[in-house]
Amino acid sequence: MHGFIAFGQLNTVEKRFALPDGYQRIIYPTESFPQYLRYLPLKDKGSKVHYYDGRLKDRPDVYCAVVDLGIGKRDLLQCADACMLLYGEYLFAAKQYDAIRFNFVSDGKPRFFKEYTTKRDYASFRKYMNYVFAYANTRSLHGQLTPVDNFQEMQPGDVLIQTGNPYGHAVIVVDMAEHPITGKKIYMLAQSYMPAQEIQILVNPQNPDLSPWYELINGTVHTPEWIFEPDDLRCFVR
Repeated sequence: MHGFIAFGQLNTVEKRFALPDGYQRIIYPTESFPQYLRYLPLKDKGSKVHYYDGRLKDRPDVYCAVVDLGIGKRDLLQCADACMLLYGEYLFAAKQYDAIRFNFVSDGKPRFFKEYTTKRDYASFRKYMNYVFAYANTRSLHGQLTPVDNFQEMQPGDVLIQTGNPYGHAVIVVDMAEHPITGKKIYMLAQSYMPAQEIQILVNPQNPDLSPWYELINGTVHTPEWIFEPDDLRCFVR
């Protein structure tokens, strides 16, 4: 399943996860990237994450749902790749083909979907994305994204990302809500990891009662497999 086919489905991020008392989902434009992520299709409740080679990631302390999106049979779809895939899927579904581009780590320059192939079918798009995955990583994605100066201005589609030696990590915001009286905001995160694996909705290890939601506060973000700081937040677009 891909594209805006997800809209109207019952098994989505929005339909699966209820809000804490008093919170309301923040309204975004109908065919925006934040709204697209809210309608990501999920596998049935209780599904486990599969690695690219078919093995299971049996880690209930890490995730609570699995995004229903194929990952292929090669060790390609890791953390930064998952963020790129979701943004690419959105642009492809919206037929914004000219906007589909991702930087390579070798030279920091973008490779465009429109230059990779003249075809505009989904199979060609996924072949292009595999090409990107092979030559991009957290460092190249970090360079492509724009810093979000104010952590409180977070939106779905923003990425918490760190580069590192030998590797870094990236997770993507997939939903947000706000309390109309207190003004407090909460958000939800998704990731892939190493080795390549299905995209998963993360639990909140610091606050099981709020999980899978995270409270938007200016402080360290403890995810199950990585720790981020507010200045790690970056975005594709605003």
